[in-house]
Amino acid sequence: MPVKTLFFFLLTFALLGFSSSLFSDQATPFQEEKLSQDVLRFNRELEIIKNEYVQKTSEHELLQNAMQGMVSGLDPHSSFLDADDLKDLHTATTGEFSGLGLEVGMEEGLLRVVTPIDDGPAQKAGIKPGDWIIRINNLPIQGLSLREAVRKMRGQKGSSIQLTIVRQGQHKPLLVNLKREIIRIQSVKGQMIEPGYAYIRINSFQASTRQDLNQMISKLQHQQKTPIKGLILDLRNNPGGLLTSAAEVTNAFLDTKKMHYNQLIVYTQGQSSEANIKITAKPNDQIYAGTLFVLINQGSASGAEIVAGALQDNKRAVILGRKSFGKGSVQTVIPLDESTALKLTTALYYTPSGRSIQASGISPDITLDELKINSLAENPTEPIYLHEAELKGHLKNGNSKEKTFFSSPANSHDLIKKDYQLFETLNLLKSMVVLESAHNSG
Repeated sequence: MPVKTLFFFLLTFALLGFSSSLFSDQATPFQEEKLSQDVLRFNRELEIIKNEYVQKTSEHELLQNAMQGMVSGLDPHSSFLDADDLKDLHTATTGEFSGLGLEVGMEEGLLRVVTPIDDGPAQKAGIKPGDWIIRINNLPIQGLSLREAVRKMRGQKGSSIQLTIVRQGQHKPLLVNLKREIIRIQSVKGQMIEPGYAYIRINSFQASTRQDLNQMISKLQHQQKTPIKGLILDLRNNPGGLLTSAAEVTNAFLDTKKMHYNQLIVYTQGQSSEANIKITAKPNDQIYAGTLFVLINQGSASGAEIVAGALQDNKRAVILGRKSFGKGSVQTVIPLDESTALKLTTALYYTPSGRSIQASGISPDITLDELKINSLAENPTEPIYLHEAELKGHLKNGNSKEKTFFSSPANSHDLIKKDYQLFETLNLLKSMVVLESAHNSG
């Protein structure tokens, strides 16, 4: 028997055996017959491509493509992982790679930006969540898999790349020229934006994020002679990451004695019993108990939605901003052998109150749109109001000369221009702290 014929005979035999195992306990004879026909069609398709396709194609390549196609047809987040993909996945959780700094997904054959990574080339170039990438170096995205598109965007540090972007509200595609950089994802950043008021941003949920959060809160608290009055947790454009890390971060703000829903942070439901898990808060693990506001937007996804949803359900924080992305599914990496694996959507996750976030997202308690506040130079017809501190020769007030982020009207004006949502959140947080203080003293 020729080798080629033997290969397809053995493949057919194996696939037919596979089809029997699928329905061994629950299939009707009709279902078994139908599946056997599908397997024979699949085998016939392989044989035709092997013999008739314009270019010579190996059986290995055909089967690799078949495995990729089998998973990619399920949902945008499931995929077949080869050795290079597994390396990329490890890179994403450890936080360093060379590329553009983009979290993307494939929808209807096009590449959609979930969020740009802080301080990466894409963010610096003005790429926004929701943008569609239709070409890479003038190569159409249509027809490429997600993994192929991502690999084309990654490359050597300093090398150039051009993306063609379609953005809602723009009549023409945008051409964006970028240079690849080493992307080091610092998952936690923070500062005191005003005496008593802390700001912490979490870019993604990595293995070390909870430890980094602990250190940041400790560092900011040491800058204060008194306890931090209020904290803003910024999860905007956070694409998610490790489920366990998101749960640990949530736990940092929760007191189990004051929680609802049996101390639940998140639970998942899937087809297998292993996919059904409940993550509860650990007692005595809270590191910040003060007033908490959380900022989210349409780029907040997955782990960021877990945190926002759990804090919202437990009445622990006020959620502000825009409705989140709505990625409420859990992906599990299941090894096939030493060098390949499946990244498979195995469950949907739910907030403590039982809300599924999948395709619906987290709605903020207070909606804050992103607004552009122009300067006086950009709107010269607006009235100009001076402050005493701006008058030449004004008297000093005798207080400390130490400057803070909000130490002058000019700095306040800079913040409202740079980040209107953060500016408004700070004002609301300060109001809440005053009201809580008055309530407690009363």
